[in-house]
Amino acid sequence: RSYSSPETEGHLLNSFVQYFGDSLGRKVKRMPLIEETVLPGDTLLTLPVVIIGNGPSGICLSYLLSGYRPYLSPEAIHPNPILHTKLEEARHLSIVDQDLEYLSEGLEGRSSNPVAVLFDTLLHPDADFGYDYPPVLHWKLEQHNYIPHIVLGKGPPGGAWHSMEGCMLTISFGDWMELPGLTFKEWAASKRRNIKSDRVLPEEIARYYKHYVKVMGLQKNFRDNVYITSVSRLYRGKDDEDRSQINENISAQHLEVEDGQKSLIKRNWEVRGYQQATDGSHVPFCLFAENVALATGSFDSPARLQVEGEDFPFVLHSMSDFGAAISKGKLRGKADPVLIVGAGLSAADAVLCAYNNNIPVIHVFRRRVTDTSLIFKQLPKKLYPEYHKVYHMMCTQSHSGDSNLHSAYTSFPEHNVLSFKPEMKCVLQSASGLKKILKFSVALVLIGSHPNLFFLKDQGHSIGHHSNQPITCKGNPIEIDPYTYECTKEANLFALGPLVGDNFVRFLKGGALGIARCLAIRQKKKHELLEGGDGGGGDGVP
Repeated sequence: RSYSSPETEGHLLNSFVQYFGDSLGRKVKRMPLIEETVLPGDTLLTLPVVIIGNGPSGICLSYLLSGYRPYLSPEAIHPNPILHTKLEEARHLSIVDQDLEYLSEGLEGRSSNPVAVLFDTLLHPDADFGYDYPPVLHWKLEQHNYIPHIVLGKGPPGGAWHSMEGCMLTISFGDWMELPGLTFKEWAASKRRNIKSDRVLPEEIARYYKHYVKVMGLQKNFRDNVYITSVSRLYRGKDDEDRSQINENISAQHLEVEDGQKSLIKRNWEVRGYQQATDGSHVPFCLFAENVALATGSFDSPARLQVEGEDFPFVLHSMSDFGAAISKGKLRGKADPVLIVGAGLSAADAVLCAYNNNIPVIHVFRRRVTDTSLIFKQLPKKLYPEYHKVYHMMCTQSHSGDSNLHSAYTSFPEHNVLSFKPEMKCVLQSASGLKKILKFSVALVLIGSHPNLFFLKDQGHSIGHHSNQPITCKGNPIEIDPYTYECTKEANLFALGPLVGDNFVRFLKGGALGIARCLAIRQKKKHELLEGGDGGGGDGVP
């Protein structure tokens, strides 16, 4: 690693506190080098909230923490009469200030998180029934509700959307990918972009998210090219489950406010990492946070088959690598087919990509083609013709025991990959136990992806629904309180988006709402304690 000098190191900290310094009313030193010992008494930057991840989850949370508040529009009538009656009862209050459990009671939708279903039906009423009703909310910027925070991301705002393949359309409609306060169609019109269909290219979504941060005035909260190396808790109470237990030796390190009183920002978390400079050097930093929100998404680590030979260079695990091989002409003129493993949309994209480039395909997947859980069964044919083309081939061009491969595409349903051989051969096994060896030019394994939470203790294995197992978006998401999105097993740690099972942008916005409400309540209680003259006691919040 190439570290910059201590002098340049201060520039990163200055950029962090250029905005926050005024609002927090304090002076700070430069950030220590990553190898240096951090003493609790050092005057270091402490923030109420650090958000890790700058994709749509992190952007939406920053929007709400910046003071934007949703209210029921004066003319709006929600098509759900029971929900509308509840909304009318507190029309004068923003949704952030209302009882989310009460509002979401009885609602049903395609998320297992009730607040996600609530927020989605307020922004897209009856969308799953094919209706295109406008949102029943309008937004106000209330500066007094601003909670200081910072959003740290590896690339520009938009997260993984900037690295997705641009040749495939999004599975969701453009309207479902948008964030509060700026419709996708408004953005497209302002950029004079001609959106020909309801589904759009990932690169358009990435540009929309980047523009959203700018037009909403959120840039001051965002830092790009930042890589997190560790997030660790500074102390633990005698009883981890009793969140009121405080280690006074460290929690007494408060931030001074202008009137001489002490605010109640606890140094619960230490966040370390580095920012990559334009010359490639690494500028280390260390900051403290009362709360950390995980919004890292699920595209960090491709899932693996865990079979022999999977590490050979001709076995790929991403569409970007496959696309690069095609664009460089590495597969042109190859007699042997491409081997694609998986039965999801990424695998279908790869099949289409190969098919459109006249590259023969062997398609291997474990499920039956009649399996009702296949994603193709959930997609209307009229809206997703290309995916149904792949599904049709999966069903009609499957391999039978005594036949040769089809010229352009052959599927192997109910088959597992046993191993890859160095001579570019693959050993398959059918459901009946029959083994078959196939020759291929390149293999592409697309069986999903997992979040990489290496920067947490035990890689975050302790905070899932199933303890001591890796976090996965479907099988083992982070266990949260359904209304606050706070981790049930780790106080002051929040998670949203794919990490809690909400893979669609439509639903991850509910996580931002739940977290914003929780933090707003705690912030209000702290202000009440300060006004009551308690300048240094506990925060009084469970």
